[in-house]
Amino acid sequence: MAAELSPIATWFVVTETEQRPAVFFGTSSDRIGSPEGTQSYYVTTAKYLPFIRTSPYVTLNYSEWDEGLNIPFGANVELGAGFSMRPMYDGQRTHLLASWATSRASVTLIWAWLESAGAAVSFGF
Repeated sequence: MAAELSPIATWFVVTETEQRPAVFFGTSSDRIGSPEGTQSYYVTTAKYLPFIRTSPYVTLNYSEWDEGLNIPFGANVELGAGFSMRPMYDGQRTHLLASWATSRASVTLIWAWLESAGAAVSFGF
């Protein structure tokens, strides 16, 4: 468990429509495994493609850890019945997430760096 507290913020510049992708700016802690206190600052574009039930995204990211730019990308693939899979590249390493979600809760299994397993649980109200 991480013992740090860092800001996370997202500003949607353009919301997604049938014709255009979403574009948003944000900041959060740097990628998995980064040193405590490092932030990233990014602009991301994403678009849901209903004919393949997939939401690819690409990001231009400034990493304080790398002291430079990298280009994370990935896609959320809907599998049905609340299940999804997200292969992703964080600008340095690859991860795979498998999730099950309802309108108020989700459980995600994480295979970070394709080496280490983890899990995340979230609840909404």
